[in-house]
Amino acid sequence: MKLHALTKAITLATLLSTASLSAMAADIPLSGVVVADQVTTKVLAVDAANHQVVLEGPEGKQVHVQLTDKAKDLGNLKVGDKVNVEVIHSVAAFLDTDVDKGLPGSTERAGDIRATKDNPNPGGEAFRQVQVQLKITHIDLKKNQLTFENPAGQSKVVNVEKPEVQAKLKDLKVGQSVVVTYTDILKVTSQHES
Repeated sequence: MKLHALTKAITLATLLSTASLSAMAADIPLSGVVVADQVTTKVLAVDAANHQVVLEGPEGKQVHVQLTDKAKDLGNLKVGDKVNVEVIHSVAAFLDTDVDKGLPGSTERAGDIRATKDNPNPGGEAFRQVQVQLKITHIDLKKNQLTFENPAGQSKVVNVEKPEVQAKLKDLKVGQSVVVTYTDILKVTSQHES
């Protein structure tokens, strides 16, 4: 699958934010998961004035979609056009080796790209990225457990089940942070039927 410019930009932004942290302390990747879903459907009706589209859903059922006024190219969408919707979810966790960096925190970023005047097919991409810093408050090597404090001050005990991560527990210190980055990318493309 060929990645679009926004997908590449999100990946680059994630790498750059991690790289900027590593300038102050060595970051150690702990885990990463990517899940992608894709569905192709057909346009059954378009009401551009009211920003509404009816798509063919599972088993031929109609799915009514209410869009915002940002969907400006709906006039180019026609009954019978194909619409491809792709959703990518990813989670990456890094250990920040700097001890006692401060309180846990979180940040959120979002953005979108829409079809251009050179592309007559409506569509676009949007992303949302949330980064949460969790502080390690307790390490139990015998039970393979870590206790984290979240930005709200709440504690959570996590069982470490992967043997390769269990082996790294002895190298952790109370006060270090685990930075978890959640990224969701939504990509919608359309194609006129001949």
